[in-house]
Amino acid sequence: MPQADIVIGTRGSPLALAQANQVRDRLVAAHDDLEADSIRIEVIKTTGDRILDRSLMTAGGKGLFTKEIEDALLDGCIDCAVHSAKDMPTALPDGLMLAAFLVREDVRDAFISPVADCFENLPEGAVLGTASLRRRALALSRRPDLRVVTFRGNVQTRLKKLAAGEAHATFLAQAGLNRLGEAATATETLPLEDFLPAPAQGAITVECRENDTAMRARLTPLHHEKTAVCVRAERAFLSALDGSCRTPIAAHAHLQGTDLHLDGLLLSLDGRHVIRDQGNAPAEDAGPLGDGLGRSIRQTAGAGFFAQLEKDIEALLL
Repeated sequence: MPQADIVIGTRGSPLALAQANQVRDRLVAAHDDLEADSIRIEVIKTTGDRILDRSLMTAGGKGLFTKEIEDALLDGCIDCAVHSAKDMPTALPDGLMLAAFLVREDVRDAFISPVADCFENLPEGAVLGTASLRRRALALSRRPDLRVVTFRGNVQTRLKKLAAGEAHATFLAQAGLNRLGEAATATETLPLEDFLPAPAQGAITVECRENDTAMRARLTPLHHEKTAVCVRAERAFLSALDGSCRTPIAAHAHLQGTDLHLDGLLLSLDGRHVIRDQGNAPAEDAGPLGDGLGRSIRQTAGAGFFAQLEKDIEALLL
C-alpha cells in the first residue's frame, strides 16, 4: 500500500466513519494534488467505545471519546482527527487545536418511537431510553410521568434496542440520522423552543497539531466561520458551567447578520427546575457572550442547585 499523504483518525462507528469520509472528500475536492487513495482513514477505538455496560459518568465523561485519538495526534501517528463537536471537552491537550468546523447540520433532536407519532403523545408511564442527562431532564420537564432507562451505544445499537422493546422511545441527533441517510427514521424532529440541543450538536470539527502548519493550511478551505462562531459561544457557555456528562446543559447560538444570539439553559435531573436565559453580542464576542451567559445562569442557580444535582446523579448511578 502506498504511503498516505494524510492520515485521518476517527472512531469506528458508522456515523464517525461517515463524518471522516466527508472530511476526506472535501479535502480531495479542495486540493488538486490530493486524491482519495492518498488519504487514509485510521480507526481508533476509544475508551468510550469499549464501555458499554455502564454510564460514562462513572468513567470520566466526554474525554473518553477523544483521548486515544488525541494521543495518536500528539504521537504523530495521524495528521488530523474528525470528531462530533459535541463530544469534545472544552479544554484540549496542549499542542492541539480545533482547526476547522464544517458547515453545521440540523442541530435538533429527533424523537423515535414505534408507539407514538410524537413525543407528547407517548402513553402515560412510557419507557424512554437515553444516556443523555440533558435529554432525560428535558423530557421529564414536559412529561414527568415517563420512566427513563439508560441507552448506550451508537445509532444502530440504540435503534436495535428500541426495536427489541427495551423502551417505547428514544432520542437521537437529527444530524447523525441525516449523515447516515436515515432521516426518515425520525418520528418527530423536536422544536428548538422545547428541546434545546447539546452545545455544538450537529457540528463536525477537525483537530490537528498547532505546529502542523501544512495540515492547518489543508483544512482552511473546509472551515465554515459562521459555524465556528456559534460553536465557540456554546462551548464557552458549557465551560462557564463546568459542563460535562454529569450536568444537564443545553445551548444554541445562531447568527442574524453580524449579531450573535445565544439561548442557554441548565436543568435539574428530574426536569422540575429549568434555568433559561438568552444573550446577544457581536459575532467577534462569541466567547465572552457564552462565558457571561453561563456565569449568569450559574449565579442564578446557586451553590445549592449544584450540590443537589450531584446528589441526584450519584443516586441515579447506584
